[in-house]
Amino acid sequence: MNAQELKSNVILLLAAAIWGFAFVAQRIGANYLGSFTFNGIRFALGGLSLIPVILFFGNKNGKNGKKDAKEQIQIKEKEKAKSSKKDTVIAGIVAGIVLFAAASLQQIGLVDSSAGKAAFITGLYLVIVPILGIFLKQYIHLTTWIGIFMAISGLYFLCVTDNMTISKSDLILVLGAFFWALHILLIDHFVKKIDALKLSFCQFLTCSALSMAAAMIFEHITLDGIIQAIVPILYGGVCSVGVAYTLQAIGQKHAKPSHAAIVLSMESVFASLGGWIILKENLGLRGYMGCALMMCGMLMAQVQNFSKNNAEVINSIN
Repeated sequence: MNAQELKSNVILLLAAAIWGFAFVAQRIGANYLGSFTFNGIRFALGGLSLIPVILFFGNKNGKNGKKDAKEQIQIKEKEKAKSSKKDTVIAGIVAGIVLFAAASLQQIGLVDSSAGKAAFITGLYLVIVPILGIFLKQYIHLTTWIGIFMAISGLYFLCVTDNMTISKSDLILVLGAFFWALHILLIDHFVKKIDALKLSFCQFLTCSALSMAAAMIFEHITLDGIIQAIVPILYGGVCSVGVAYTLQAIGQKHAKPSHAAIVLSMESVFASLGGWIILKENLGLRGYMGCALMMCGMLMAQVQNFSKNNAEVINSIN
């Protein structure tokens, strides 16, 4: 590993840490605001925070005149492949609707769950994606099936009690993981034709609009609640989206896909660590054993993808 790759991995690790601690921010925010209200404001800030990033990368690509002829041709081909603004908006709305479902279930589940547990359960999308791929006639490698078995075993230790029951909040988080997986597949489909940053901007604003609409129907929005939750909101919106998304884009430029996948998967570990340090959460020996099994399963399920240049899909939902 050269110095540039090491630097990139450190940048990606910082992004994973920011995303992991975002679960802590969401857990704290749940004490003051309804789930829909929190997400509505958070994703609005997140979408707006991407504007400088979009402008920066757009100007950088436009002003860079030192690229060789071959790379210039590749850039032009990519630009021609980009869809129209209308296609971007439509894709953003579709992805935003699924993101709304996933984010809402996650935030609702977090009300009665711990940050670490919620992060690991959400991380199940890494093993659910290959399962959903069966319906798209995608081949599943043996290592992926092993990873799926390990992740499910870990989920049992983490969520199922001694009397064979599972809490409502954990079930909601598991359901949310399926929507995160569906969201990953949608993003994977759209980014082949549409700029990822612009797509994210559209989907975040769509999710925000739907969340605020739901909040006005089902929740009582108060200025006092927003003020008390302002720090978690700013962290979840600006840091988790604007800052971390930028770090991810920079870090993955020189990082190997296999390294990026592993580093970004540390998000769940950071969430558990943040829950322990800040919220004084303790999952117990059984819970941490489940987390370890789930982490191993998530990584095992991604082995077949380590040779592919698709690591940017991982955590694009944060």
